This record gives sequence, structure tokens and C-alpha cells, in this order.
Amino acid sequence: MVVFDCMEPEQLAEFWQVLTGVEIDSREPDWCSLQAPESGGIALGFQRVPEAKLGKNRMHLDFDVDDLPSAIERAESLGAIRLGDLVMEDDGENFQVMADPEGNEFCLIQVSP
Repeated sequence: MVVFDCMEPEQLAEFWQVLTGVEIDSREPDWCSLQAPESGGIALGFQRVPEAKLGKNRMHLDFDVDDLPSAIERAESLGAIRLGDLVMEDDGENFQVMADPEGNEFCLIQVSP
């Protein structure tokens, strides 16, 4: 399980639930989690902490997408923001660094055809 420290566990779990399509399987006042996908993915947990996020993440999640512009637009409609104005390119992959509503970084990646 990958666990996010956050100020609003239920709200952040709901963001990630919609973004990933994975169901919430636990809701408590200071904890929520998304079940691991049956395909063998990683479960996500969200635990309440008193302090806000400061600085850059030392770890982030990458998501492969079929259509990068559409994935960016969808993530933004859920409350994510772009970190950097431009789509980046590295070794044949286009990617956009994003942040969830509490500032946790993640990348949307599309392998170039």
C-alpha cells in the first residue's frame, strides 16, 4: 500500500477514486483507502495529519494514459493542477507532472507511437 499524508482523507480518497476508477474500501474519520485493483495494482491509503504538505514529493505515482491531453483535462476537472506549463518529452514518452488537490505530485505519461 502507498499511503498519502493529508488533511482531508475522505476528500482526497474521492479524488483518487474517480481518477483511477478504483473503489474506496475503508472510510474512517482519519483514514480512507482504495482497494488494490484485481489486476495486481497497489492499494492507496490516505491518513489525516495536522500539517500541510511542504516541498516536493520524494516519491510519486506514474499513470500510463492513451490520450495525454484528455487525461490532463480530466484530472484538472477533478481538481488536479499542472505543475509546469508544457508537456515534457523524455525517451519517447510525453508526460505532464500534475498535483492532486492537496499538492501531491503524480505524472500522466503517454508513450509516443
